[in-house]
Amino acid sequence: MRKAGLISLILFSLAVLVFAQDEPKDEPKRAPSTAAERQRFLALTRKLEQSPLDKSLYAEKTWAKKWLEDIPDINVNICAPILFGVDFVTEQNKYTPQLSYQATFGSAVYIIEHPDKAGDLDAQFLAGVESALKSYSAILKSEPQAKSKALDSLLEKQKQGKLADFVRSASKSCQDKKEGI
Repeated sequence: MRKAGLISLILFSLAVLVFAQDEPKDEPKRAPSTAAERQRFLALTRKLEQSPLDKSLYAEKTWAKKWLEDIPDINVNICAPILFGVDFVTEQNKYTPQLSYQATFGSAVYIIEHPDKAGDLDAQFLAGVESALKSYSAILKSEPQAKSKALDSLLEKQKQGKLADFVRSASKSCQDKKEGI
């Protein structure tokens, strides 16, 4: 029963993010991102990869989520639940939502750092998964009981040099939908 509730919560959260993007594209909520905002976002994402449990970053994470929803010039495609797999969603890992957001943040970083390749969804998704795996590895250093079989499997694929191929294959259904924030 708890698994169904967790899956529903995650799917609802993603639906909210997707529908937030369904507003008319000709009337952005705000002006495009500034260089200073992009630098702030990049720095935060890197900090979260190293210290994802740092409670002092909570306000910054809240800002980053809202910023990504509001800016018209950086559109991140969401694919984390599919890339991480159903096992990740059903494992009841208390860090599932946090790591899903980290994947979104990592994808956004890719777009910011490679604006000429913003349409390369394979690279965008791979950057997101790699960012989430960095955060996951950092979490395990302080909370080894937070293990995830699904993420451990992705780390193994990464170690074997097979992560990019896996992401490319697993993200095909995401690319067909192109849902984003």
